[in-house]
Amino acid sequence: MVIERLSARRVATVTGRGYYSDGGGLYLRVGAAGNKSWVFRYKIRGNKTREMGLGALQTVSLAEARTRAAKARLQRLDDIDPIAVRRRERQATHAAAAKGQTFKECAEGYIAAHRAGWRSQKHAQQWPNTLRDYVYPLIGALPVAAMDTAHIMKILEQNVAGDGAPPALLWTARPETASRVRGRI
Repeated sequence: MVIERLSARRVATVTGRGYYSDGGGLYLRVGAAGNKSWVFRYKIRGNKTREMGLGALQTVSLAEARTRAAKARLQRLDDIDPIAVRRRERQATHAAAAKGQTFKECAEGYIAAHRAGWRSQKHAQQWPNTLRDYVYPLIGALPVAAMDTAHIMKILEQNVAGDGAPPALLWTARPETASRVRGRI
């Protein structure tokens, strides 16, 4: 297998639309508008051709593209699909980032995403209000990954002032509100 067929000069000057092979499955792809990017092409399960993007030419140099293609070839040697590996790595990164988010950040994102679908303005206002009043003071700054049942119980068992009555647990003083807060969490 011949690799490193392309030169830096050829990569910089080529303008015709198409695929230009560097060997070993690495190609420079030139689009209709002249945009250039690197792709790694390989076969999986016998004859199904897959194409994995390695980055745009202005971001990924020829040397870096060769390094990325070499890594992908090693994965193929072990019968591993490089696209599946990259997808799993990205999902793990996103999951780790989500776990690092605070409860308040997640809740506000959820409210923003779903507010338009709620039937009434009152319902849309109750969500942020109940979370602001009962939840955020206790766990708003807590990372989602650190939350457990004890935190939820702390919220439901917090003391609230009952209309003119002495303080009581949220769950007993305002059971409907407590039920809704629990569901919103």
